[in-house]
Amino acid sequence: MGEILVGTASWTDKTLLASGWYPPHVTTAEERLRHYAGQFPLVEVDSTYYAPPAEDTVRLWADRTPPRFTFDVKAFSLLTRHPTRPAALPKDLRPEVDPDKRNLYVQDLEQAVVEQVWDRFVSALLPLWEAGKLGAVLFQFPRWFPISRGNKHYILECKRRCDPLRISVEFRNHTWMSEENRAETLDFLRSYGLPYVCVDMPQGYPDSVPPVVAATSDLEIVRFHGHSGKWTSRDIHERFGYLYSPEELEEWAPKLCELGAETPETHVLMNNCYRDYAQTNARQLAGLLSAIPACQVRPAESHA
Repeated sequence: MGEILVGTASWTDKTLLASGWYPPHVTTAEERLRHYAGQFPLVEVDSTYYAPPAEDTVRLWADRTPPRFTFDVKAFSLLTRHPTRPAALPKDLRPEVDPDKRNLYVQDLEQAVVEQVWDRFVSALLPLWEAGKLGAVLFQFPRWFPISRGNKHYILECKRRCDPLRISVEFRNHTWMSEENRAETLDFLRSYGLPYVCVDMPQGYPDSVPPVVAATSDLEIVRFHGHSGKWTSRDIHERFGYLYSPEELEEWAPKLCELGAETPETHVLMNNCYRDYAQTNARQLAGLLSAIPACQVRPAESHA
């Protein structure tokens, strides 16, 4: 039976800070991370999707958390073929672009620049890896990334470029997990030891993927995006501002326990980040899992 780690996809969201979840005396970045790490054994860093992190910042994350605390880190948008603001690139790598051009894609850049972005992104995360605190780098691919031979090759390229960091894979194009292609997708991921990221999300949209629970490596990840009726909103808090009911979490608990029995480590992340919704649901879900005798849930640790 493997360990299950439960956490959330943010500890710095503005609405979380305003919700009162942090005690009044917890006011600095260091205090917030230390407090969060005393409540949960796992967190996902989402800010790295919007801009590559600074190595010094990553080193502080490692230093400010307990020995067994784990970070999953979202890959930079440019590397997952999402639109990227020019200002998100390091200053010395920014191309001269039309002021009216709001976004860049990887194909808009010279190959030498792309190589530098990869190298710097991976290098910045090494302090977490060296400290034994990096779970996986999450590659969440966009809805215009369907199943194909070329896209499989790109996933393997991401794996190679991130070495020695491990990556995980989340799809937002339904073709990967359609009934016709599901077995092929899971076999592909298993062949290369790539963790498949199962998602619980609203259904019936162009980027909807069914909540298929499957083990493809020695690490598995499940992300909860909520069931907001405003999934297409440009407001991120409207998209993810969903509080799971106890009944919904109770339905998921045995599925997560079964997954935990198939792999040494399972990460469960609440991504319904609005106010303290994610933290509330993560605590509830951890409690439900802990009540199942067969489940081994990692508790939070205090900082040494």
